[in-house]
This record gives sequence, C-alpha cells and structure tokens, in this order.
Amino acid sequence: MKKTRMLHAPVCARARDGGLSTLVMAVALALGAHQGQTQAQTPPAIQISAQPLASALLQLGEQADLQIFFSRADVDGRQAGPLSGQLSPDEALRRLLAGTGIEFRRAGRNVSLSRPSDATQLEAVTVHGRRDSLPQVYEGGQVAAGGRVGLLGDKDFMETPFSTISYTEKFIADRQARDITDVIAATDPAVFATGVTGIIAENYSIRGFSSSTNDVSFNGLYGVSPFYRASPEMFERIEVLKGPSALLNAMPPGGSVGGAVNLVPKRAGEEPLASVTASYMANSQFGGHVDLGSRFGEDKQFGIRFNGVYREGESAIKQQDKKTQLASLGLDWRGERTRVSADLYASEERVDGPTRGINLAPGVDIPKPPRPDTLLNPSWAFFDTRDQGAMVRGEFDVNESLTVYAAAGASKTQYKTTSVQTVQVFNAAGDYRTNASDLLFEVDKRSAEAGVRGRFQTGAIGHQWSLSATHYAHTDEQFGRRNVLGADWVTNIYDPAWGPAPSSFSAPAISKTKLRLNSVGLADTVSFAQDRVQLTLGLRHQTVVSDTFDVRTGDRTSRYDQSATTPAVALLVQATDRLSFYMNYIEGLSQGSTAPMTAANAGEVFAPFKTRQKEVGLKLDLGEFAHTLSLYEIKRPSSYTDPYSNVFSFGGEQRNRGVEWTFFGSLTPGLRLMGGVAYLDPKLTRSAGGLNQGNMAAGLPRLQAKLGLEWDVPGAQGLTLTANATSVSRQYINADNSQSVPGRTIYDLGARYATKVSGRPLTLRASVANVGNKAYWAMPQWTSLGLGAPRTVMLSATMDF
Repeated sequence: MKKTRMLHAPVCARARDGGLSTLVMAVALALGAHQGQTQAQTPPAIQISAQPLASALLQLGEQADLQIFFSRADVDGRQAGPLSGQLSPDEALRRLLAGTGIEFRRAGRNVSLSRPSDATQLEAVTVHGRRDSLPQVYEGGQVAAGGRVGLLGDKDFMETPFSTISYTEKFIADRQARDITDVIAATDPAVFATGVTGIIAENYSIRGFSSSTNDVSFNGLYGVSPFYRASPEMFERIEVLKGPSALLNAMPPGGSVGGAVNLVPKRAGEEPLASVTASYMANSQFGGHVDLGSRFGEDKQFGIRFNGVYREGESAIKQQDKKTQLASLGLDWRGERTRVSADLYASEERVDGPTRGINLAPGVDIPKPPRPDTLLNPSWAFFDTRDQGAMVRGEFDVNESLTVYAAAGASKTQYKTTSVQTVQVFNAAGDYRTNASDLLFEVDKRSAEAGVRGRFQTGAIGHQWSLSATHYAHTDEQFGRRNVLGADWVTNIYDPAWGPAPSSFSAPAISKTKLRLNSVGLADTVSFAQDRVQLTLGLRHQTVVSDTFDVRTGDRTSRYDQSATTPAVALLVQATDRLSFYMNYIEGLSQGSTAPMTAANAGEVFAPFKTRQKEVGLKLDLGEFAHTLSLYEIKRPSSYTDPYSNVFSFGGEQRNRGVEWTFFGSLTPGLRLMGGVAYLDPKLTRSAGGLNQGNMAAGLPRLQAKLGLEWDVPGAQGLTLTANATSVSRQYINADNSQSVPGRTIYDLGARYATKVSGRPLTLRASVANVGNKAYWAMPQWTSLGLGAPRTVMLSATMDF
C-alpha cells in the first residue's frame, strides 16, 4: 500500500475566463480520485537465458524497465542462470544474484548493486532498454525520469534541485508534433505559447520571459540546432529546465533567462528499427517520415540512426502553404571506456502566405477577431529558412571516478522573406495600413565545450565535481529592402485584399555583426547522510565580445567587450525515497548595452546584466505518478534613459513571482495524466520616471491550467483516447495595462489504435486541435495581436518493419 500526499492547487475565483476555473477544478478532482493505492499489476514476463551476469542484468533492465547501477569488478566473470515467467522486479533480481554475495537496493526503478564490504564509491554503469547515456522512461512513457542538467550532467529528476522535465520520443510521435512548441507547451503550465501558427519563428515564454529559438541547445551545445524552427522527428528527448541557468549552460546567445531547452538526438537502439509514417494535416498537407536504425559489431558498438521528413501542402489557414524537409544522421560508437557520437542534419522550411500579427493605432480598441483561418498577409508573401548543422561529442572514463569529455559543432542558416512588416489597424471597422519588404540574412555559428567530471569521498562526505569551458561564435549578415508595395497598402482584417506579387527580390546589405562568448564553469555537489542531503555550489565566469561592421567599407564601427561572474547554490534533501525538497539561487546572463549617443553618458558600455532567481519546491514520486510544486521569484533588469537626468542605465526591472504545480505518469493502469496549474505575477517593479511601474508585463496570462489525458479503452485492445485542454486568463497587450485580450480555453481531442498487419506493428493516430474552432487574439512576437490557430485535423499511420 502506498501513502499519498494530496496536493491541492488554489482556484482563482476571479479568472476572467470561466473555462479556466472549470479546468482547474477538473484537474484537482481528477487527481483527488487517486487514493494513494497502486492497483495490483501483473508482473512483467521475464525471459532471460543463461549468460554472463552483466548481460543478464542488461536484459532485465530492458524487460522490467529498471535502471541498474553496479561495479564491473563485482559482476565480471560471473554467470547467471536462466529466468522465465512472470516475476516481480525484486524476485527477478534475487534469482539473478543468488549465490553471488551481491545485494541490491531498489527505489522505484533505480537499483543499486553492492557487496556488504564494498566501499561506497563504485563505477556507475547504467542499464536500461535503449542506450547507456539516456535516462530511463517514467511510467506512462511520456516523460523521462531524468535528463541533462548542463554542467552537472544527467540526473534523476528526484535528485535535481531545479524544476525540469524531459519529453520522450513516444510523446513527440503521439502528439504528431510539427515543432518544439507543440511538445513543450502542450501540458506544462510554466510554458506559455500564443497559439499563433505559421509565423516565421517558434514563439513561447518560460516563467514569463520570452525564450529565443537561438538559445535552444543541441545535445548540450548552443549554435547547432535550427535557427527559427526545429522539426522534432530527429530528437529522442526534448528537455526543459525552468529558470535562469548561466552556471549550468553558460550564457545563451540570445540572452534568454526564463528557461533552457535542450534537444537530444536519436541513437540506434539494441534492436534494428525500420519505421515509416504517412501523415495528413488539414486542409491538404501530406507528408511522410522514415526512421531507420541499427547497431553493428561484435558487441554492437557501432550505431547509426537516420530520419527523413517531407511535408507539403495547404495548412488549416486558407491560402497558406507549408513545406518541410529534413534529413538527419546520428552515429555513435561505444567502447568499454569511450563513447563517441556524431550528428549531421539539413532542413528547410518554406511557408507561402505566412501568418503576421497586427498593431493598433492610438485610441483604437481591440477589434473582434476574424475567422481563425483568415490570412492577414498576402498569399504571395513567403519565408524560406535553410539550416545545416553538424556536431561531434566524445567521452572517456579515465578511471572509475573521472570522466573527460569534449564536443564541437557548427551550423549555417540562410533566411529569405518577402512579407508585410508593419501592420496598423486605424479604425473600428478593422481597416489596416501596411507595407512589405524583402529581407535576407545569413548566420554562421560555431560552438565547443570541453570538461571533466569526477567524484571522491572525504570520510562520510561525497563530492561530485564538474569543470567545463565553453566557446560560442557567430557571424550575422543582414540584407534588406523596404516598401515592396511602393506605397502604404490599405485593406481590412475581415476581408484582406492584395495587389500583385512584386516582380523581383532585392536585398542590399544592411549590417554585419560578430559575437563571441567564452566561459569557464566549476561546480561541486557535496552529499551527506548517505547522499540524502546534497548541496551544489558553483561559479561561472563569462566573457562577451561583439563587433559591428560598416557593410560598405568593412571597418569595425563598434565593439562590446565585457565579462561577468555568476554564482549558484542549490540544496536538495531527500526526506524519503519518494519525497524530495529543494531550493536554489541561480543567475542568468544577457548581453548589456551601450548608452546611445543622445544620452548624457553616451558610449558607456554596460557589463552583461544578471537575472536572479530564488526558488523552493518539492517533488513527490509515487512510483507510477509524480507531482512537483515550486515557488519562485525572478528579477530581470532592463535598460532605459532617465527622463530627468538623461543618463542611460539598467535601472529598470521586471519581477516575476510564480507558483507551479505539475504532475505526470499513470494515475491508474491504462489512465495517464500530465499537466498542472501555474500562477504568475509578472510585475514592472522599476521603470523610467515610474511610468507604468507596478503594472503587469504585457502578453502574459496570470493563470494557466493544462491537462493532457490518455485512456486505454477497456475491452478494445490497442485503442487509446486522448484529450487536451489549455486554459489561460486574460493578457494585457500594452505596458499601461489599458487594453487586454480575454482569457480562453482550447480543447483538443484524439485517438490512436495500435494493431498488427501481416505481423507488423501499425499505429494509427487522429487528432483535432481547437475542436470548437475558437477565434481568439494572442500577443505574438513583434506585434500586439496575432490570430490563434483554427481547428486543425491531423492524421498519421506508422508501420514498423
């Protein structure tokens, strides 16, 4: 019998959208049904032949979904007898280890093997069903039980003193996700997405701060992932760490501070894989995805994984055509002490008739939104993004307690567009004035990391330390021409009409910049009381060098050269095997500015500014279902020129305070839930002359609630029904809080069916997003208002060969 501690989220009775409070209560009631008892489940069928103990443990980890840690010295040369039948994990372990003198300790799916006389420090060998470096999948298959925590390496989520979540390949496929936002914003209330689709870049915020797509890392490295949008078929995990992370990940190129996203590329599994998916999305977009993987060599030390994607056709927005192409290759080699991997990809995304938001002229009220499938941009407008990237990573275990690693990568992006740039609604009838321009830019990025991780024991105190150095550099060249239409064009948001497409594309050079980021970070996790108390301390020193050049002469016109040191401290206390408490203080870094020529201190260069987070939280793991609860405060400086002294400074500040409750896993056998509730208070606490001071930051809801549900229908083997609900409160669209868009609740429904055809596994998926075809305004990047995505039907069929 398992005891359950009920966590009740506060219900905001003053929510503007009635659907929000309904969803919050539904979430609480659904979880209240879980009485703390895990229904008896049939033990897994174990089938292991007589073989060396090490490989038998590997098979047990695969078949029983366990993660097993042991010393090579304990198992080398030992044989295990055969196992067969429906055995509990404990019984299977007892039989395998019978007569060896080895004892085991199990906490959920984590198992540690040791001898009674062993020293406490052993070589950690992870056994699981896929590959040695990938944390195990949590109950339900939607998320992992751990993930990469930057400088600290891979950690179990119960031993991580930060708020993290890692989405699995299965969750990505079942969502029929088309980009990263589709994954991370689906059920996490800490992530806010506008719901606007077809725009040039992914657009989401984490803990109330916009997160730049430039700051997404690829297998731990900045500068390798696609620049504006990443099709997720080539990733095995998508990891999210909430809050600033300068110590853990170094300063991101775009200066994002609300959270960090890391994309983990796919690797070949132990068994060969050949999977083909055919897909359809309304109105007439068809596509396919091929996923191939295999391992070679006597010990399967070589692995290769290929993913190819092609989609093209009209989207759910009328006159908007999308095309996506992707080819990725993941290679790896693993030896006894050495692991090497390489990843290469090429992708292209083109949208004809991209989505564009609108702005309001002074004094104009927010208009009623048009039909959600309305295109507020000419159908001849377009954007085309082409990305290429490559990286290599290697690790070497010097001995049982010391590992060195290094990685290097590069990418190139070419972006080209002709699109409306300024859209202003100037009357209550919805008439708006606009123009269009050509834009082209090219970005070359390079990134590298090298480091060492080790551990040692001083009496009863353990140390896990890490030292890393990072390097990032990019060159950004921009070209453009304004006024494609020749004069301001006037049309209406309810019935847009456009002239002919421009006859040519012209984009003379505009600017050229070079950015270099270098850092050194050091952290030590000190553990006490049999590792139940862990204190992490760390520092990172960061330098930023940015040069701007005159595109006509090539001469450097300005230079930014500054540095900063950021500390972090985090404490984790494991009260029991199921309950952890944590707290942290950590900082984020963003590039400072140079005072403008009009300021009294013209030319003054400011050091990278620091965003500071304080957070406390708890994590409750019931074995098959987990909760997290966190309270945080983040203070982010902002720059302004004082209206009285005319001095430019970073005297402004936005302070975000929030509470987050999230949950995931199997509530009961056959019923999986994931979601939560988040309350956010994003306040402008300091501003120039006190203007708008005390107001809410624009574009953010105070309250979000999300619920994702999967139900395996009893009596209908292979059939699963799915549902998602996302509810948000109102959002102000201006700093003076005089205008706001109302809250909304969006429902998605779906189903999938797993069967076999001619002995081959086949999975059919169907989903409908925004079932009610609700029309709503949101506040996307660069504009005040954007039109949310319409009802969208998606179908797919996946067959494994």
